[in-house]
Amino acid sequence: MNQLADQRAIVVGASRGLGRGVAEAFLAEGASVVAVARDTSPLSELAAGNKHLELEAEDASNPGVAGKLLRQYRPDIVALVAGAAPSLRPLHQQTWESFSTNWNTDVRMTSYWLSEALRLPLQPGSRVIVMSSGAAIMGSPLSGGYAGAKATQRFMADYAGQEARRADLQITVSAVLPRLTPLTDLGKAATAAYAARMGINEDEYLRQLGKPVTPEGAGKAFVILATGGEAAGAYMLTADGLQPLPGAAQTGRQTPVPALKDER
Repeated sequence: MNQLADQRAIVVGASRGLGRGVAEAFLAEGASVVAVARDTSPLSELAAGNKHLELEAEDASNPGVAGKLLRQYRPDIVALVAGAAPSLRPLHQQTWESFSTNWNTDVRMTSYWLSEALRLPLQPGSRVIVMSSGAAIMGSPLSGGYAGAKATQRFMADYAGQEARRADLQITVSAVLPRLTPLTDLGKAATAAYAARMGINEDEYLRQLGKPVTPEGAGKAFVILATGGEAAGAYMLTADGLQPLPGAAQTGRQTPVPALKDER
């Protein structure tokens, strides 16, 4: 349908998992995509002969990277999907270094990119979408500071949206909180860890989770938010689609959010 024709998107964390699904969905809708990842080799085949896909091998949590890439590409859409894998062990077996992994990576990355998007600023009508986690609401007792870091990402997206409105920048900022899915490297490891913690096998644990969020579903969700007018806020993402979080402020023009079908 080319809903994103003539749009340029930066997808941070595009090499695998849900980030890969987001990058592919943006490309399918006609966007030019800049895929940012520490290791871009998993994207080499996708990029071969595709003039709409550019690869940037960068650590997005390093200072200076956000400012450099935002100034170089001047994107219409920024999708922050990257994050570190937490240490999967109970609280009393965490060190401070392992506990704070996601604070030092995910939160730091989000801080740099949101701050630069506001300071530059991005052009009016731009959209920034931050991927948090369902753990921000439900907790995650086997992942140290992961749930708290993801909750902070959600708050930072809201704060950035407030500042954009205060300065009349016309930049929309949203947060997406996907439920745990075994279809990513992190989700697969977490599934095994929580099944063992509960004393059940992985298949039984997966049945309790229900239908998983897929990379394709994440991609469709991000396209919805990237093309949804001025709607902003925080959304839970399940296999059934985007659901506004109860009590979360949804600002700007409200547009219907269609359900997403699971396409395994």
